[in-house]
Amino acid sequence: MTKKETGTTVKTSRVSETRVKNEKPKVWAPPSSLDAPPAPDGFRHRWIRAETQGFDDTKNMSGKIRSGWELVRADEYPGSVYPTHDKGQYAGVIGVGGLLLARIPEEVAKSREAYFQQKTADGNEAISTDLLKEQHPSMPINEDRQTRVTFGGTKNN
Repeated sequence: MTKKETGTTVKTSRVSETRVKNEKPKVWAPPSSLDAPPAPDGFRHRWIRAETQGFDDTKNMSGKIRSGWELVRADEYPGSVYPTHDKGQYAGVIGVGGLLLARIPEEVAKSREAYFQQKTADGNEAISTDLLKEQHPSMPINEDRQTRVTFGGTKNN
C-alpha cells in the first residue's frame, strides 16, 4: 500500500495492516432445559423424577430421599436464575417439568456404585454357576467371555 506525503512515497509494512482474524463461525445450539448449577465440592447433582404424566411419583421421591438424596433449593445459589417450583411441597426447589434437582454426598455415591457393581458381579456369577450346573458330560459348555474396547487400530492388540 502506498501513501503520498509531500511528494515522497512511503510504503507501510504488511504487519501494520489490520487483518480480520480467521475465526470459526459461531454455531447456534438450542438451550438446554436441564441447566443446573455446579455441585458443591464433595457432592454430585442429579435430576430425579417427582411426577410423571401429571401424577406425583411419591414412590420414586421417597426412595431417593431414603437413599441419601436431598433436594437443591434455588436460594442456595444467590445471583443465579434457575427454574424453580413456586408452589406446593417443592416450593423453592430447582426443577423443570416433573424433574427436581437433588444432590448426594460423593462418598455415598461411590458406596452406592460399589454396591451395584457387586450386585452385578454376583448376578453374573450366579448365571455362570447355573449354566455349568445344567451341562451334560457328553456336551460340555465352554464359557469364554471377553470384552474389548478399541479406538482404531487392529484387533490383534
